Amino acid sequence: MDGIPFLGSSALERGAVTRNQLRTKYRAVFRDVYIGRDAELTATAKAQAAWLSTGAILAGVSAAAVLGTKWLEGTAPAEIVRAGRRGQRGIVVHSYQLAEGEVCTVRGMRVTTPARTAFDIGRGVPVAQTIPILDALLNATGVKPADVIAVADRHPRTPGIRRLRAALDLTDGGAESPQESRVRMLLVGAGLPKPETQIKFRDLSIRIDMGWREWKVAVEYDGIQHWNNRYQRSWDIERIALLEAAGWSVVRVSAEMLSRPDAMVERVKAKLRAAGCPV
Repeated sequence: MDGIPFLGSSALERGAVTRNQLRTKYRAVFRDVYIGRDAELTATAKAQAAWLSTGAILAGVSAAAVLGTKWLEGTAPAEIVRAGRRGQRGIVVHSYQLAEGEVCTVRGMRVTTPARTAFDIGRGVPVAQTIPILDALLNATGVKPADVIAVADRHPRTPGIRRLRAALDLTDGGAESPQESRVRMLLVGAGLPKPETQIKFRDLSIRIDMGWREWKVAVEYDGIQHWNNRYQRSWDIERIALLEAAGWSVVRVSAEMLSRPDAMVERVKAKLRAAGCPV
């Protein structure tokens, strides 16, 4: 129970905890909702706590968390939808109207659907911050940008539609980490063609983070596991050799290189230009 939010009044009534234990071993997240004092309050745990405390429909990043979206920060406020705007600290209350079919149930909690969740996130957050979240949401749920546009078409006068459409143009559910999203955004922002993500080579039993089939140029983001895990490092060497033998050029991007975006973009641009891409 330490890492899972629970109703304090219910736990006391069942005899699961004493008042002294509730005060010393647990901490309050929201009204009458507690979690272990040393437990990490993830985005998912915060969403569950908000639902327990209010019984309201979860929306925005809280809905995204419950829907399985990775990489969300637990520091962001929980978000709910209900008629009354009065809330409590740490919970953002939205009073917008939800159309029929824009709410689903996940593990007993009512949340906005993946498409509606993407619609709300894409409208309310600056594009550069939105894209990694939308990438992860699309990756987790399989929802498509066209599904989100359909929601936008049902709510044409809602503020932030232009921002949402701009974000969806750059969103790709193939990204498997915020860093991959950032690499793709930097490349497209520099005027390069939008790369295809998660390209599979069935004959080689491998795939790449992103690239361009037409010019046989691949871009791979190497996270920490690519350097600290010797088995991953050995497989990376083999994988790059297989790609190069198949005629592909590979640009590997590290966290350090990502801190020098101009150098990263120029390296990719040079490979594309050498392959005949008009950039």
